[in-house]
Amino acid sequence: MSYRAVHILRAGLIPFLVLKLKIEPDEIQELILDTLSNCLRVEASEALANDAVTILKEKLTHSSVAIRSKAAWVLLEIGTHPEGKNTICEEITPVLVSLLEDADPEVQASATGALMFATVKPQGRFSALGAGAIPPLLKLVAEETGKARLSAIKTLTMLAEVPEGRKTLLGHTDTFQQCLNDPSEAVKRAAQIAIRVIQWKPF
Repeated sequence: MSYRAVHILRAGLIPFLVLKLKIEPDEIQELILDTLSNCLRVEASEALANDAVTILKEKLTHSSVAIRSKAAWVLLEIGTHPEGKNTICEEITPVLVSLLEDADPEVQASATGALMFATVKPQGRFSALGAGAIPPLLKLVAEETGKARLSAIKTLTMLAEVPEGRKTLLGHTDTFQQCLNDPSEAVKRAAQIAIRVIQWKPF
């Protein structure tokens, strides 16, 4: 973590930055989102206490690609914390699912990463399934050079933990089979795990 992030956290500036997201012009909002991303990687409680998730949710539908992408990335950082996962599951999952089909690859990648953390929780899985996450995630897995590919595989693996998700994904194992020849070891390993989870049968 940078000295700057430490200073901001110790000075208690997170509530101020969150508030500024509402009123500053776009270019300043981008800087604020970058700063929040660095800080919230370490500590998210102050941001959560000051309604950051609600404000970030609004930014997910902003006309600026950079702001949509950066807001999704900040939510990803929030989602790495246990209390953050709960909040994202309850409030953000459907919007993240809609961003899986965003025209910009950076927005897709950030949204998929945030959704991956949200679906660690059972309520996040049910919310993602209810929002129709499987078709756009499969599309991202099929994009061989897509930035969101690994996160999409991991998210679908978690959705396969739900019987409804597993039933749907059983008809799409070929999409994961194609990943077994990927040059990325991480993608290959994630695909192997996904196939195993999807094809699992109780004794």
